[in-house]
Amino acid sequence: MGEEVNTQSPGHIAASNNHLLELFATFDYRDKTEWMSRNWHISLVIITIYLGVIFLGQGLMRGRTPFNLNKALTFWNFALALFSILATIRTLPELIAILVQPNGFHHSVCSPCEDVSPTSAFWAWAFVLSKVLELGDTAFIVLRKSPLLFLHWYHHCTVLLYSFYSYASYVSAARWFVVMNYLVHSLMYSYYLLKSLKFRVPRPIAMFITCLQLSQMVVGLSVNFYAYTTKMNGDACDISYHHLNMGLVMYASYFVLFIHFFMQAYLGRKSAKGKLDAAAALSENNNTERVTTRSRGAAKKDN
Repeated sequence: MGEEVNTQSPGHIAASNNHLLELFATFDYRDKTEWMSRNWHISLVIITIYLGVIFLGQGLMRGRTPFNLNKALTFWNFALALFSILATIRTLPELIAILVQPNGFHHSVCSPCEDVSPTSAFWAWAFVLSKVLELGDTAFIVLRKSPLLFLHWYHHCTVLLYSFYSYASYVSAARWFVVMNYLVHSLMYSYYLLKSLKFRVPRPIAMFITCLQLSQMVVGLSVNFYAYTTKMNGDACDISYHHLNMGLVMYASYFVLFIHFFMQAYLGRKSAKGKLDAAAALSENNNTERVTTRSRGAAKKDN
């Protein structure tokens, strides 16, 4: 009878795992980049609909009682935290393996991405798709009537646009952008999950995640500057000036906006209204990035 219970032998489990691994081993990014090169403009349609819905939603919510979405918010944060953690585990080792090689940083920035493993290629595609899913962050802000910061919707729109446009060219520096974003989001959504579960997370943790986000912007700018100077010196680097200019503008704008938020929320040099806004951000951080990282919406949910 004991043997009947043990229906899944180690060999059976290994076979099941092999089927899962085959999904990654057979993943071909080429058809995805070809599709994206023809359809990246869909991101503009998505962004237009997104902006229309959120601002219309804010208008409809005026005079209405905020929705109690704590259970849905907890599930949302759990799902995105789990997704980001798994993605980090699957993509970070490959970046590290490149960096420890001779001239590793140069290769990580400028070598073509065609030689990445199928696993990393799969998670790069998942990264692009996740930028559409993460627009749902704003729904919690609007329906709960939390403050909607400019940085929140600006970040969502620009990351979505840049991800679609860059994936079409499979730019070399994308490995940095993808891994950094996954790593930061794994911590960020885990933090939001704890807050939505009513855990008392020390304020320095929120401050640390904000600093981590700022560090992400610094690294993003550094990677783009390195690629830019490499090309200016006449050396090969598999990324166009057009993509570099877009990346520099995007990361520079994020850095300025995050610095502004950090000073307002943590350094105390602000007006009375600013202090109230920062306090609201810290109390609303169950679901918003403005509390800790990207200040994305004054109450929830980044390159």
